Amino acid sequence: MAVRLRLMRMGKKKQPTYRVVAADSRSPRNGRFIEIIGTYQPRLEPSVVKIDNERAVHWLQEGAQPSETVEKLLKISGAWAEFKGETFVPPAPPAPKQKASSKKSDSSLAVVNSDDSAESSSEEQVVDEEVPADESPAESEATAAEDETPSNGETDSVPEGEDEEQS
Repeated sequence: MAVRLRLMRMGKKKQPTYRVVAADSRSPRNGRFIEIIGTYQPRLEPSVVKIDNERAVHWLQEGAQPSETVEKLLKISGAWAEFKGETFVPPAPPAPKQKASSKKSDSSLAVVNSDDSAESSSEEQVVDEEVPADESPAESEATAAEDETPSNGETDSVPEGEDEEQS
């Protein structure tokens, strides 16, 4: 008797659920089976695969041939890797579907915003250089020197400690 691991359709019309069964290859799709080894619910998001890996490996070792779909399900559950003697790496769940155009616009906005911030900081420097009437010229020079420091992280070749000693 040739045993086959395959799907057996269950559920209502247009709402399928499947059982993963070990059955004689000559029996009809929804007919006689030997053992139920799992279920598959493709309509759920994400689809649900529940397989008794121990029983699936038992049937594979006995020579049962899986259908193409059942082989994919066995790979998802890890039974196929166990049967082949490989290490099982569970597949990562799919990322939620998003529109591609929104990703591009978000990244371009981030670049534009960073450019705007550089421009706005230079505008702020211009505003800070104006001397209020109550401030002395020495204080305005100190604030102007602070505003002229590079904002991109560059430093002068002279360290700060030596700069004060030279003055």
